[in-house]
Amino acid sequence: MLKVSLNKIKSIKKHLLLAFFAFVVSFYSNQSEIFAQGDPAVIQMSGIIVDGDSSYGVPGVHIFIMRAGLGTVSNPVGYFSLPTMVGDTVIFSAVGYENQRLIVPDIRDRGFTVLIDLQTDTTFLPIIEVFPYPTEELFKEAFLALELPVDERQKNMEKNLNQQVLNRMAASMGMDGGSNHRYYMDQHATGITNQFFAPSFSILNPFAWGKFIESVKRGDLKKKD
Repeated sequence: MLKVSLNKIKSIKKHLLLAFFAFVVSFYSNQSEIFAQGDPAVIQMSGIIVDGDSSYGVPGVHIFIMRAGLGTVSNPVGYFSLPTMVGDTVIFSAVGYENQRLIVPDIRDRGFTVLIDLQTDTTFLPIIEVFPYPTEELFKEAFLALELPVDERQKNMEKNLNQQVLNRMAASMGMDGGSNHRYYMDQHATGITNQFFAPSFSILNPFAWGKFIESVKRGDLKKKD
């Protein structure tokens, strides 16, 4: 009886050891399978969002995780930080910039940093022409029939720009500095040329003709008794 009892005890121990080893093998195999599929642990993702043209931080950018339905906003210098899972799709969106997506990679660390470079989203709008009239023909008719009010300044402008007034002003205008200098140099050159000769009368000199006419009016050429 004692010998049979010992055999039963050994058999029970043997079965218990086999069950324990089977549990250990099953546990490690499950762990390796989970590790191969991706670590489900939380990964802290942080980074800076910059402008692609100036490389300055972009504040107020919305960072949203689609699967979790959670997100955050970048601070005034473009920095952000939020918890993610491996395989999460993170969307970065801001007014005036193109949306960007980032899939959280399978890494062994519990945190990683990224640099998000946003590109400006430029939208060219079509040209819109606004007219006060429904058709171009009506606009032309209204424009040609338009009578502008005439004020005193416009009257003075028309009076001063009259061609006869401009001609009279040009005729009464004196010589400028250049003309005076040229006249003086001509007179000086004539004086040097005629300094050893008797004064000559220039028939083509308008100033000489003017002096001659003035002398006739004064009676300088009349015979004296």
